[in-house]
Amino acid sequence: MQIINKDLGSYNLHIIKTDQFKTMTMQVIFHTPIIKKDITKRNILSDILLQSTKEYTSHRDLTIKSEELYGADLYTRNRRVGNYIMTSFTIQTLNDKYTEEGNFEESVKFLHEVLFNPDVEDRKFKEDKLDLVKNNATLALNSIKENAPNYSIIRMNEAYDKESPISYRTIGYLEDLESITEENLYEYYERMIDNDYVDIFVLGDINVKDIVPLVKKYFKFKKVKKRKASYYLPNKIPRKRRLFAKETNDNSQSNLAIACPISKLSDDDKNYSMLLANIILGETADSKLFKEVREENSLCYTIRSNYNRLDNLMVINAGIDNINFDKAVELITKNVQDMKKGKFTDSDINVAKEFYKTSAESLMESPSRIINEVLTEEILGVEPLSERIRKIEKVTKKDIMRACKKINMDTVFLLEGGNK
Repeated sequence: MQIINKDLGSYNLHIIKTDQFKTMTMQVIFHTPIIKKDITKRNILSDILLQSTKEYTSHRDLTIKSEELYGADLYTRNRRVGNYIMTSFTIQTLNDKYTEEGNFEESVKFLHEVLFNPDVEDRKFKEDKLDLVKNNATLALNSIKENAPNYSIIRMNEAYDKESPISYRTIGYLEDLESITEENLYEYYERMIDNDYVDIFVLGDINVKDIVPLVKKYFKFKKVKKRKASYYLPNKIPRKRRLFAKETNDNSQSNLAIACPISKLSDDDKNYSMLLANIILGETADSKLFKEVREENSLCYTIRSNYNRLDNLMVINAGIDNINFDKAVELITKNVQDMKKGKFTDSDINVAKEFYKTSAESLMESPSRIINEVLTEEILGVEPLSERIRKIEKVTKKDIMRACKKINMDTVFLLEGGNK
């Protein structure tokens, strides 16, 4: 695999040459510091751009064009990455080696049409298209509670720190939909195109020298833009006393979510020691939490931990019966304390390292994962994957214990179901 990064002034171009896939992938990523009041508008905008364009005036027309491009896959995604929100537009199609010559350029041209030639009149999006996208968004937002595990984490994040981007709902907010109009949505579109930092990725079995002129031909931005702020959130001072919060729902099962802020880790502990600590504690079926809370004591149906180094936060979530709430929290607390005391074995560490390496290798199994890996190295300044694997092998038990001592159990949220 060959990776070439080029600063083209108004955007960064990343060319990833690999013969792993029969497809070609182009992804255009817009990122900007996240603002809560703009999140819903951001979602509506990304969806409406995939409804129609000036040339393809209906979603059906877009679908037909995608089929003409040998079943090209065109999609968008919004996600929060630390202090930023990222909106990506991706097209994936068969390599020209397996189609007629020019298929990839035609796909690039198609993505350009979607991004730069929206279906607007008099600087306004079409009312019927906006109504359709808003209705779809309303359905999605109204169904947010149906995924109880995810919803419990959303509500825990809001209880943990309602002012932090951690608490922002990336899907958006019902109360913000009404204020979005055809006019102000187009104004927001222009701001995104003009002001967002942009990364463009091209991945596949390609002739590298052909890619730069091809991308320059179709992608031109007016301004030279630089990233405005760090992607990492600041460390949060943990509460002196643990916060407990609760909400009821109609599910038979309850869901427990615990926020554990991680304070002031060194870069190596953030990128290596804490990753291994999380694997040992709760990321896998071999973890301490899974074995002790679920298998040995039958206090939960599911349990896992997740560590986000950008947010300086570990989240522990579990599906439980209400009657087991106190015992589950007590045993989870004990396991966190045991990690701080070094109550884990060399075997636990070796298993965690193998899991890390296997997971890391899986990052190279799909175009989207490879792109995300290259982007992560770019925006977070972390070492290449091969170097990270080498460094993870050097992490010691002492390193993991040192990192674990920075874990603070801060907020406990219970989404209480109807079970007793």
